[in-house]
Amino acid sequence: MSYISRRLAPGEKMVREGRFHFFQQLWPWLALLFLGIIVIGVIIFVREMFRLGTTRMAVTNRRVILKRGFFMVNADELTLGSVEGAHIHQSIFGRLFGYGRLTIRGRGDTELHFPTMANPAQFRAAIESARMQDEVKTVHVEPETPADETSRDRKRRLKHEARAHH
Repeated sequence: MSYISRRLAPGEKMVREGRFHFFQQLWPWLALLFLGIIVIGVIIFVREMFRLGTTRMAVTNRRVILKRGFFMVNADELTLGSVEGAHIHQSIFGRLFGYGRLTIRGRGDTELHFPTMANPAQFRAAIESARMQDEVKTVHVEPETPADETSRDRKRRLKHEARAHH
């Protein structure tokens, strides 16, 4: 069970979990392979694998969450209602291979800067979809009463409407 799923509020469901692109997972292995002869490759490998293993990104039906760290945890979250916009930065290679960085802007000066991730556009789309689901509310509109309706007619109409609903 992940850090985020253990901390969901009652009724809160995970909508999407972000993940790292294959290149972020390949980089530490290449550093170990080519620089492993010297201690630098081992250090890079351990640091990157630890970072990849302890970073979680998720969208729930109520909020967006970014958690980093193991010993010292930094968890940032933004409620869906306070999300005001998003920015995706992708290089040419990022567009070709499907990775990039995502920044979510919230009310005030709040920003969540996600690390380079796989499919940032899909993650942003999941946020927008969750926001739309959160904003949809059922609206009940009372029909207008006719101007010439008497109190007797109103009682009959209300009784008839009550029977129609049951």
